[in-house]
Amino acid sequence: MTAHDDWWVYRGTGVPHEGIAELPEAPAWRAFGTASGDPGGLPLPPADGEDGDAGGATARRLGRDRQAAAYRADDREVQLVNLALHLRRPLLITGKPGVGKSTLAYAVAHELGLGPVLRWPVTSRTTLRDGLYAYDAIGRLHDAGIGRGTEAEGTEADGTEADGTEAEGTGPPPVGRYLRLGPLGTALLPWRHPRVLLIDEIDKSDLDLPNDLLDVFEEGEFGIPELARLGPGDQEVMTADGTRTATVTGGTVRCAQFPFTVLTSNAEREFPAAFLRRCVRLEIQPPDADRLAAMVTAHLGPGTPEAADERGALIAEFLRRRREEGAELANDQLLNALLMADRGLWSRPEDRAVIESVLLRPLNEG
Repeated sequence: MTAHDDWWVYRGTGVPHEGIAELPEAPAWRAFGTASGDPGGLPLPPADGEDGDAGGATARRLGRDRQAAAYRADDREVQLVNLALHLRRPLLITGKPGVGKSTLAYAVAHELGLGPVLRWPVTSRTTLRDGLYAYDAIGRLHDAGIGRGTEAEGTEADGTEADGTEAEGTGPPPVGRYLRLGPLGTALLPWRHPRVLLIDEIDKSDLDLPNDLLDVFEEGEFGIPELARLGPGDQEVMTADGTRTATVTGGTVRCAQFPFTVLTSNAEREFPAAFLRRCVRLEIQPPDADRLAAMVTAHLGPGTPEAADERGALIAEFLRRRREEGAELANDQLLNALLMADRGLWSRPEDRAVIESVLLRPLNEG
């Protein structure tokens, strides 16, 4: 790191360090709660796989960790990540499918020790509420036996008194037991250091979602009516971090550190100007041979000396098709081709034809 880059918190080396403690306080217009590193904030949960909480997804998540560790950001990517960290603004990443847009979020979380990435995949049916929280009112009523006529006289249908307080000894169990914060809602808890939130493929969303996000991004908080009507007390709720819970006071989730938010887009649509001006924008270019080789090693290991020539030939063909033919090829297509080549599907011309025609078939080919 050169002298003029001493403001970098994220360095893009893939080597974990405690640089997040060096992040300056937020500018006054983006300060939401406690100062960076304040010990009063919530401690970050351990990274995926460290506490055995990832369950059957452990292997896949550890694979993401290896890919994140191998990711080598170029200087422009590092600079824009650091701009987003310093300014507490979302980072909007555009690029062709499969170039590693989402991997950058995992790389930042890995290097800065910011815990598991909170991933929110977006579809055309996704609403803001999906990212904030989900409330299982039917499950709560079912567990309380409301349908069997066991509700107490004088209580509302949801088990509260007429004044909104919880009924003593009657009605459904506490609301918080049936309320789970979504990825965005969990990211906005008062963490000691910013969580990493990945909002994946936001260009596939309904037209209203980017505008709906603006208020949450600007205020750093949101209300939960189901908890607010219970009064100013504390309520324990579930989070997007598996079995972990968090305390919500007065029905409002308010962040202490604005999360490092990565929004990915395949550039399939335009976004409102009000949304764009609140984001740091980065366009990721397809990786070169060195970055592809690092990715391959992270996923498949160094390989045998005999396989080196096969890997080199396949990477060269992959890059040639992208460069000379304008083929849209995703990085995972190369990984699939190399995996099968390592397993023997490269020794004969007809085997190579299968790899080239099936596994390396361009995404923009009908």
